[in-house]
Amino acid sequence: MSASFPARFSACALIFISFPAIAAEPRTSPDEHACALKAPGYLDGRLAIWQQRLNLSDWKISIIMSRRSQLKPNTLGHIRWDSTDKSAVIRVLDASEYDMPCRDKLADMEFTVVHELIHLELSSLPRSEASRRDEEFAVNRIARALLDLDRQKAAAQAR
Repeated sequence: MSASFPARFSACALIFISFPAIAAEPRTSPDEHACALKAPGYLDGRLAIWQQRLNLSDWKISIIMSRRSQLKPNTLGHIRWDSTDKSAVIRVLDASEYDMPCRDKLADMEFTVVHELIHLELSSLPRSEASRRDEEFAVNRIARALLDLDRQKAAAQAR
């Protein structure tokens, strides 16, 4: 017995409607994929360097690559710490969420790590919602200065 026209049409419509959803999945280039794979190892290495420089080597700090939806709006990272255990977790925006060359992604992700480590360094200071904006401004300036010095040092050593 054959199915009636509406039944056959519904089955065809269902297949047709679901096909574009499958075809519309975002694709990443091989370079973007390689960058996303490289980022965690690169950041772990840079984290070890910055922990030593900021005298935070006694802390157990890990990095978690995070989707934009896992971070607060308009942020690229976040840190949570436990002063008693001297442990912290830094969330960093995943490389796949950036729209820039890999080198720039990695530099921005390192900036986020340094930024969050400076927050950790300042964690013993009193803070309030009123001081939060001033702290963010100062942390950004300090992180930028430290990274600029690091890059100047690396360029001088390369010569």
